[in-house]
Amino acid sequence: MDHDQHHPPHGDRHHDHASPAARHGGVSWSMAMTATLHCLTGCAIGEILGMVIGTALGWGNVPTMVVAIVLAFLFGYSFTLFAVRRAGLGLRAAVKVALAADTVSIAVMELVDNTVVALTPGAMEAELSDGLFWAALLGGFVIAFLITTPVNKWMIGRGKGHAVAHAQHA
Repeated sequence: MDHDQHHPPHGDRHHDHASPAARHGGVSWSMAMTATLHCLTGCAIGEILGMVIGTALGWGNVPTMVVAIVLAFLFGYSFTLFAVRRAGLGLRAAVKVALAADTVSIAVMELVDNTVVALTPGAMEAELSDGLFWAALLGGFVIAFLITTPVNKWMIGRGKGHAVAHAQHA
């Protein structure tokens, strides 16, 4: 079979594997924002929990950030994993969907959020009881949301990212 039979031209949407929203005029900003908020919720829970654990145990910045990032991915993936499991997907397939749906979104979010915290003067030395700590962390989440939303919109419009999870609900 030649290449053109596997990949129809852009004008031929009949065999396009993108999400229904992508086939019908694109993805709304609302859909992209919802997908990003979904990811941000899991990331924020993991990130904050990691920061609390690292700070409570007296760890340095690097181990605390590593634990926070690992937990952000874990919680971010778990939200999608539980949703697609409830929709009837088996565990192995659900894990694949969660990885496909959330990896880029969580990675962008974590990169942006941690960069904001790291570049905010004094934030890395701040304690949990300091307003600076929370301002940097929450400010990082806001900036991460603003940067990740267009990324998710672009990916969903191409049948990637959260479009993979939404296809399992349909």
